[in-house]
Amino acid sequence: MTTTLLIVRHGQTAWNKDLHFRGRADLTLDETGLQQADAVGRRIAAEFHPAAVLSSPLQRARQTAEVIARSVNLTVQPEGKLVDIDYGEFTGLSPAEAEAKFQEFYRAWLNVPHIVRFPQGESLDDVRSRLTELAHRVTELYPDGQVVLVSHQVVCQVFLCTLLGIHNGHFSNFRVDTASLTIFELDQGRATLVAANDTGHLKTLSG
Repeated sequence: MTTTLLIVRHGQTAWNKDLHFRGRADLTLDETGLQQADAVGRRIAAEFHPAAVLSSPLQRARQTAEVIARSVNLTVQPEGKLVDIDYGEFTGLSPAEAEAKFQEFYRAWLNVPHIVRFPQGESLDDVRSRLTELAHRVTELYPDGQVVLVSHQVVCQVFLCTLLGIHNGHFSNFRVDTASLTIFELDQGRATLVAANDTGHLKTLSG
């Protein structure tokens, strides 16, 4: 019995281009992001038969998930464990602003991210803990099914570390682009990476 996870990062927002710490800021997709959501939705509809579409409750993920869900005749199930990392007091800051205001934390985030807990926010371990719980629950609910999980960059990166048994400090070694598709097969506790950061469906988009 194999559960297939179709992990999708949400489409582009204005802050993706400006490299802000987005976190729990509730942003909407921009025009390119909407086109990306349509493209990944068509890709999933053409190649897969998901039993469920779960999404972070933040708008940028939910919008992406709604497009995917419509393409496969499902409704979106909000899933709090997929919400973006809570950057706390870093939320909304540019990298330059974060370095100026929280120099020690910012440099630690760049060099030893696995030990950082953002002021008034989360750590990577917090994210990993909730994703571990989610993976167990999804495999129990859909033991032989395909499930779409729509989330955010850091969450997707930590998900890769979690499923592959890799230390959280290596999360940034995984590239996860907007509207990309990462696929895992889970079988009796063993996770097999089938595809990572697949963006082939975005090749025809302009801009």
